[in-house]
Amino acid sequence: MHEVPDVLRVEGFRARRSFGLGSMSRNATFAVAVALTADGLLGVVHPGTLLVTVPLTLAVAALAAARRHGMPALSYFWAQLAWHRASRTEMTSFRQVLLPHPFALDLPGVGAPSALIAAHDPTTGRSVGVVHDRATDRMTLTTLLAPGGSLMAPTNTVRGNIRTWSAVLDAMSTDEQIKGASVTIQITPGAGEALGDDVRLRRRPEAPQLAQDTIDELVRTTPRATASVTPWMSVTVDPMATAIPPTDLAEKVAEALRVVDTLDLSGTGTDVFRRATDVDLRRIVRSAFDPGCFNAREEEFQELQWGECGPIAADDGWEEYAHDGAVSVSWVLREMPRRPIPYSVLLPLLSPGRFQRRITLAYRVLDPYEGEAVLEREISNAEQRATATAQVRGRARWSQRADHQRAEQAAVQAASGAQVVDWTLMVTTTAFTAADLPAARQDLHRAVKATRGIRMRPAYGAQASVFAAGLPVGYNPLVR
Repeated sequence: MHEVPDVLRVEGFRARRSFGLGSMSRNATFAVAVALTADGLLGVVHPGTLLVTVPLTLAVAALAAARRHGMPALSYFWAQLAWHRASRTEMTSFRQVLLPHPFALDLPGVGAPSALIAAHDPTTGRSVGVVHDRATDRMTLTTLLAPGGSLMAPTNTVRGNIRTWSAVLDAMSTDEQIKGASVTIQITPGAGEALGDDVRLRRRPEAPQLAQDTIDELVRTTPRATASVTPWMSVTVDPMATAIPPTDLAEKVAEALRVVDTLDLSGTGTDVFRRATDVDLRRIVRSAFDPGCFNAREEEFQELQWGECGPIAADDGWEEYAHDGAVSVSWVLREMPRRPIPYSVLLPLLSPGRFQRRITLAYRVLDPYEGEAVLEREISNAEQRATATAQVRGRARWSQRADHQRAEQAAVQAASGAQVVDWTLMVTTTAFTAADLPAARQDLHRAVKATRGIRMRPAYGAQASVFAAGLPVGYNPLVR
């Protein structure tokens, strides 16, 4: 792990926890209490039923209290049952067919309501690709970023970048039209031909033999570690959340462009390349489903319809997503470390590997009033859990006391100007064949383990949705 000073370590990560009996949630506690009450009322009339209803209720309560892969076991098994039922009815399979309008050539799954609009940005005079969600009337605009890094930057520069990014989040929290955002970095392994061609053009025959031998060795071995890095940021905007709502589609697009232009990313440690065009969006989406066309010429994407950028065939599995001759595996965040972590904690995930990988950070910045209400509720829930445990065991658990302190610390930070952010981390890796899938899983597992603290798990039963969340198709799982 890259060592950084303490001033460049971040903390304050905490999962929301409702108050409930034991490790059950509030809703599960109420449901169990109602079930036990019903069992008691039924047992007054028919005492023999208690031999069946009480053990069954206690078994369900045990499943609700138990944990599996970081989630309640009852939720896990219920999701598995729902997925198996959907699989039997072939609802997890997609085949691109010509359907009557308006369903002709739609993207699969959560991307079905989206439509691509080629707009003109008057401020730059260039074409801009806007994804319109026809179900919610929201617009998503994508900004292409220039890949870079700050590992070699001075400490003061990195601290300034972090403060500037905090200012960007602050701007999102006070703008009612910005519903969410996501930052995605896609790493595609390179074959090395471009590197070799560049070296041959720059080679000088009069260079020392040692230098030539060193360069030849690098060209021969480096292709295994080279990669094409493509970062972008997608912002979801509700153009109707304004004093004078736009009346037609053109005005909605113009309003969305105006809102996104207010976000200034300068000083955040990244360089803005340009707004993504409709061709850029087609390339990103199509190459995600078919990685073999990632380096295709731009002309090959200009005539594609938005629905044609999706897969011809896809199967959404419990732990994998098969599409157009490739297989992807998506993982989601399970838990962040409870200790301060360096700002470079995601470096192992961003390092090139054998397989294409997309790392997505999805954000939903809460407005100051909502954030304050959430923190007050979390403090109350943490205090109630500690009090309930103390009444049963004589004292609260140390973990509960520490959790209460973290909730109070978050409230202190929010009162000092920090923003409350709902966020999650998603990673998708793609293998060309099913035979390479175990190696892709192992590669991803090693990268997550190398972060030294971040815990992730497969997106059970939601592979297609998490796959789409990493693409600029207008879907953000945190936006309601």
